[in-house]
Amino acid sequence: MAEIIVVTSGKGGVGKTTTSASVACGLARRGKKVAVIDFDIGLRNLDLIMGCERRVVYDFVNVIQGDCTLKQALIKDKRIDSLFVLAASQTRDKEALSMEGVRKVFDELIADGFEYIICDSPAGIEKGAHLAMYYADRAIVVVNPEVSSVRDSDRILGLLSSKTQKAEKGDGKVQEHLLLTRYSPRRVATGEMMSVGDVKEILGLDVIGVIPESPDVLSASNAGTPVILNEQSDVSKAYEDSVARLLGDTLPLRFLDEPKKGFLARMFGG
Repeated sequence: MAEIIVVTSGKGGVGKTTTSASVACGLARRGKKVAVIDFDIGLRNLDLIMGCERRVVYDFVNVIQGDCTLKQALIKDKRIDSLFVLAASQTRDKEALSMEGVRKVFDELIADGFEYIICDSPAGIEKGAHLAMYYADRAIVVVNPEVSSVRDSDRILGLLSSKTQKAEKGDGKVQEHLLLTRYSPRRVATGEMMSVGDVKEILGLDVIGVIPESPDVLSASNAGTPVILNEQSDVSKAYEDSVARLLGDTLPLRFLDEPKKGFLARMFGG
């Protein structure tokens, strides 16, 4: 049975698209057939992070409006055979998306054997974000450990519990997971940043992953390579752990503490 997973947040710039790309890659590398869809109509960043922007001919809106078939619009990843990208339109208005059109795309993907559909949602509560979450089975709520991000995510949790298909039909609820990004143990220790426990207590969600603050994220984005594929990076390891937990593995959280300096680093201030 296919699962639809929305990657969402209340605030922009917290790392949703990086997370969508990395989770999609992580699942596909485990042999799952995965489609990742950019719902941010008018901006279109997912194809840049996935490194396929020059291969976009048709987009999500083209499929919904019947300008092309879904197979024509899906871009097969060059690194992982079971991973496909559906780009957003840069030239259309968000109103071009429709509930019926999104459902039709999902039904076709499921009929074609896709096991996971990852929806990269725009931030906030506008139409694109609502459509990205409406049919979801699960939600990954991406939060930076700061007050404004946590507060805005509380609003998203309200929508997940009331404005989805599951909520309207009384068919259970969307399973929610909390993912913290740009986490810095040093800043937590100085009181500049909320701790994992603080965020978990406020939002009432189990933490599926803690992604450390790192320049590797920007470097990967600029290179058009999802950061999870940089296996030397702690960010990659944190995303791999998150994907494993998403699939049901029980793993301890890593990267919550400041790495201890070695003797020479302490002696010479490194």
